Amino acid sequence: MPESVSESVSAGQDRPELQQAIEAIVDSGFTGVTMRVHDERGHWVGSAGVGELGGSAKPPTEGRFRIGSNTKTFTAALVLLLVAEGRIELDGPADDHLAEFGLDRRITARMLLQHTSGLFNFTGEYYEDGTVVPGIPWQGRAWVDNRFETHRPEELVRLALSKPARFAPGTGWSYSNTNYVLARLLVERATGRPFVEEMQRLVLEPLGLSGTVVPETSTDISGPHAHAYYRYEDAGRQETVDVTRQNPSWISTGGDMISTTQDLHTFISALTGGRLLPAPLLAEMYETHPKAGYGLGVFVQDTGRDGVTLITHNGGIAGHGGLMYGTPDGKKTLTASLNYVDDATMSLAGAYQEATRTLTAAVFPTAPSTPKP
Repeated sequence: MPESVSESVSAGQDRPELQQAIEAIVDSGFTGVTMRVHDERGHWVGSAGVGELGGSAKPPTEGRFRIGSNTKTFTAALVLLLVAEGRIELDGPADDHLAEFGLDRRITARMLLQHTSGLFNFTGEYYEDGTVVPGIPWQGRAWVDNRFETHRPEELVRLALSKPARFAPGTGWSYSNTNYVLARLLVERATGRPFVEEMQRLVLEPLGLSGTVVPETSTDISGPHAHAYYRYEDAGRQETVDVTRQNPSWISTGGDMISTTQDLHTFISALTGGRLLPAPLLAEMYETHPKAGYGLGVFVQDTGRDGVTLITHNGGIAGHGGLMYGTPDGKKTLTASLNYVDDATMSLAGAYQEATRTLTAAVFPTAPSTPKP
């Protein structure tokens, strides 16, 4: 019996439709998938594909992986916990703590968390007319060759501030990694302590997230893990490189954290279930901008299926991807890791979106009437 199915049986849930769903994702081009589901039927965990090109072993169901922009939800939760402690004012000028950058005084902590600051995205801006304004190199051979370099958060912010803002603060919405690097620095300036220590104190330790780390400049993923790959063209040839090891300081709190599907479940269920943030601040987190349905570090997603609203944030970073979904009551979650061969054209982007639709439809087909958060 396959490892993933035997594990699901040990959890009391033999659910072949879930195994089939993740196998279909591997068939669409991904190297491997691990998924964990907690719902009214208990819990299920399974994996499909391989953890390493050329190997035969499936991705480890308890393995660690780079979670990409799921990092933003952790960061938003941390900022809101510091709001609860009175160290940060949600609607006060971020410049009060970040005077070194000369930020527009209209920019608030809320705007950073909701992507309404208008600040240039240091990984590059893509405009509706097709114009692209590049930022820090994060694709192609240029990134592969320099993926062990260290970038300070302040360096990323100054790069962003050297470019024109996309819009005036509070007048629009545009996803920008710069906002979350500033949120990291806001935490450090407001507390006088390193971001990693505050994340450990207020989020990781209270929830027992022993598999989750803020790597800062560390290049390795410790313990069992699937591998991530990047493909680029060199002199007319396609080269595929194992990029599991990299220095994630180039993205910082825009997407640098490492976790497990179990820890993501624990985190999103505690968050949505009201066991992490005070109720008024959780309500603030769920207040969305109409352009994107984005609150403070989360998307509040109406799936279009009767009664199904999901609190979510997904992420991808150079061959690793993380999925994190929960119902507003915290009682039902889906967390998953994807490993794949990435490239500059993001050729699996369409398959990635289809994978999220496939899995959420399998796990959250319908639900009883649930009030909007």
